[in-house]
Amino acid sequence: MAQGRRIAPAEGRLGVLLPGLGAVATTFIAGVEAVRRGYAQPIGSLTQMANIRLGRRTEGRQPKIKDFVPLATLEQLVFGGWDPIPDDAYETAVKAGVLDRKDLDPIADFLKSIRPMPAVFDKAYVRRLDGENVKKGKTKRDLAEQLREDIRRFKAEHGCARLVMVWCGSTEVYLKPGPAHESLKAFEEAMDRNDQAIAPSMLYAWAALMEGVPYANGAPNLTVDIPALQELARERQVPIAGKDFKTGQTLMKTIIAPGLKARMLGLHGWFSTNILGNRDGAVLDDPDSFKTKEESKLGVLEYILQPELYPELYGNVYHKVRINYYPPRGDNKEGWDNLDIFGWLGYPMQIKVDFLCRDSILAAPIVLDLALFLDLAARAEMSGIQEWLSFYFKSPMVAPELYPEHDLFIQHMKLKNTLRHLMGEEQITHLGLDYYE
Repeated sequence: MAQGRRIAPAEGRLGVLLPGLGAVATTFIAGVEAVRRGYAQPIGSLTQMANIRLGRRTEGRQPKIKDFVPLATLEQLVFGGWDPIPDDAYETAVKAGVLDRKDLDPIADFLKSIRPMPAVFDKAYVRRLDGENVKKGKTKRDLAEQLREDIRRFKAEHGCARLVMVWCGSTEVYLKPGPAHESLKAFEEAMDRNDQAIAPSMLYAWAALMEGVPYANGAPNLTVDIPALQELARERQVPIAGKDFKTGQTLMKTIIAPGLKARMLGLHGWFSTNILGNRDGAVLDDPDSFKTKEESKLGVLEYILQPELYPELYGNVYHKVRINYYPPRGDNKEGWDNLDIFGWLGYPMQIKVDFLCRDSILAAPIVLDLALFLDLAARAEMSGIQEWLSFYFKSPMVAPELYPEHDLFIQHMKLKNTLRHLMGEEQITHLGLDYYE
């Protein structure tokens, strides 16, 4: 067995800080507390429920991931967050309508104890949202420094040994990378002059990295996917990951598209439309916020199907994505997909998918896994972009010279092989010839 990486033990409390204490965040917090009290199972979480094969198939070594790598336990987690709406986690969860009262009321005391800190919020970036629980400051750096103070105070008040931050806030308006994002120096100067290129999510990320707190971006916002904050992450030796939680329709695409490619079946077009009625849906009803989400969703097929390698099969794919705000659905999103495919001799076929999903139910275990894995990465002295966590994102971050890997099954293998590597176990290739030769 190879030598594993030195990993500091997961001792003491782990604080999980959540910018955006809305439906996703409260569903995550309530779920963790329900599991801790024995009311539920952590379904959807790899860190809690998945096994990992070690060595040869004949060895029968398949421990749970949580027993294989030194993760923080659920009992060690404490929660905090920011939101422009001052409701506590219980009120927010009730209004979100994701979880039933029968699941919320037994843990109401716990949820009511979690109140959001005043948020860094600007309607210029999220036009369909408002609230009065908002920080004030002369410059964006002032606001970011207030966030740093929040982080330090939370850590001290809750006796945390370590912290992680996972963005669960709204999708911001579309921003293109520009001069203000090219270097840390340019970024900080832009904060001082209140440059519009510096969005609120970037201030949270800057504050987290300055405080040595690992950061994951659960929205399609630019945030840490810029040279300036990647430079800061390397300088402060802090792990980062993003962007945009892979939950509903894109999850289906990263499952189905690799299957089509594996069988060399062609694709003429893929039409996707969604209806949802939660806060995220209201925000995405703004065209500029939708543009940010659209960019995140549209790149998936191109990277999986590789039209430059397979022009006959995927060189002329029409890919359309629509998101429609429909309040009656609340958090219960419905995603329709129509695929026009073709097979032997060019004969056409169709695949139709109707995924009636619950957005926050799918996102909550992602938040948990990212929090625990980023903490693991920090204790293993891993810093900068954590590509091995691509499994959880619609638009994974990668080094500038690389294309992002979107195939769910390759992402899954990358994640598990990274864990094997950290613990000094051999990589699993699935070759298997040695069983027969």
